[in-house]
Amino acid sequence: MRQVDRLFFLLSNHFMKETVRVAGGQGFWGDLLTAPVDQVRKGPIDYLMLDYLAEVTMSILQKQRSRNPELGYARDFVDLLREILPDCVEKNIKVLSNAGGVNVAGCAEAIRQTADELGLSGKLKIGVVTGDDVLADLDKWIADGVAINSMDTGEPLSSVRDRVQSANVYLGAEPLVEALGRGAQIVVGGRLTDTGLTLAPLMHEFDWKFDDWDRIAAGTIAGHIIECGAQSSGGNCQYDWQNIPDMANVGFPIVEASPDGTFIVTKHDKTGGRVNVQSVTEQLLYEMGDPKAYITPDVVADFSSIHLADAGDHKVRVFGITGNPKTDFYKVSIAYSDGWKSVGTLVYSWPDAYEKAKAADRILRQRLENLGLKFDVILTEFVGVNATHGHLAGEPRADIPEVQLRVGVRGHDKQAVTRFTKEIAPLILTGPPGVTGFAGGRPKVEEIMAYFPTLIPKSLVETNVEILEA
Repeated sequence: MRQVDRLFFLLSNHFMKETVRVAGGQGFWGDLLTAPVDQVRKGPIDYLMLDYLAEVTMSILQKQRSRNPELGYARDFVDLLREILPDCVEKNIKVLSNAGGVNVAGCAEAIRQTADELGLSGKLKIGVVTGDDVLADLDKWIADGVAINSMDTGEPLSSVRDRVQSANVYLGAEPLVEALGRGAQIVVGGRLTDTGLTLAPLMHEFDWKFDDWDRIAAGTIAGHIIECGAQSSGGNCQYDWQNIPDMANVGFPIVEASPDGTFIVTKHDKTGGRVNVQSVTEQLLYEMGDPKAYITPDVVADFSSIHLADAGDHKVRVFGITGNPKTDFYKVSIAYSDGWKSVGTLVYSWPDAYEKAKAADRILRQRLENLGLKFDVILTEFVGVNATHGHLAGEPRADIPEVQLRVGVRGHDKQAVTRFTKEIAPLILTGPPGVTGFAGGRPKVEEIMAYFPTLIPKSLVETNVEILEA
């Protein structure tokens, strides 16, 4: 080894952190508002990752932006930063999020203005990651003969192209690593993978190489464990759920990672919830698919290689993870308009609650037929009887005290769906007795967004990282 290279190696290892703490603060847009604040203030962390996006969220944001060009991002993120930015600057906590939605530039500018209002001008760099929004590229790719087919049905994109509302590539850790390397303290993008939001800090801090598949897989699985917020620290946990302590003050999960790719899952002291092997296992199984091939833009992780061990009070050690080379394709989430829907409910009381609800359903369906209304689907559920378990629930007991009748329709004829909304209330006086629970006016008519997942070659997508000085 040359003397200069050896000196650089020694210096790099001297300053490399032994442990990096990445905290999960948001499992979805609408998650517990106090969680990220607690993660920043109740104990030491180095990074805060916030996952705001789901598949349908992008189309919702696209519609918002079409009505107002200044919208199209998760505004809750900016409100949150207004509260925690001073803490983050003081403690040198870096924040990564996909809250930019379909207007990353607008989100970044709102963050810059917020920093200025807080007197933090000159103290903050914002990393702006773009390139995931490929809506404008679809027609060119189709014209060039790129095969864009649904992963679910095999249908070509051309079959729904005229109804497409959004198209976003799932970007991995690479542009995030670049942004952190260029000094960004806040990194925001659009359809960034939830796993990449955790993986990138570990790659940046530990100088992991992009082809170090085992460590990349470990960082990816770390991200998978904390991506859903408290779901790995006691929330939505089936095992012994009655005895999970203080869920009103549940602590969100934190990964304490080491350079070798092993890590501890934990939470802040004096917070509620529970981190143990069972809670982490349940989260690992969430959206897993093939356990030997969990595919992300960064790696194909092998979940069957994961080892978990109790490491103390609210601590689980994760180790032994292996991974395989990433694929040559990006997954693209495409959303398109697919008709209209509406759901209405009424509650029927004892005696004969279930029989009344069934009779009301028959009457409603007959009236819809008499009106000549056509729907793609009419779905009836009897909440309190079989809405959760369907036919497996069996017949209810005769003295069931109350049943909620829930009827939904979907179809491409908006007028038919709208007329359905006017047929629920009349059942109150023109149907079985003992009805209640009708409040809030007629049911709403909502547009249906359908999901078209597909794959495209990574060579078609170009990402961009800009550093915005606050």
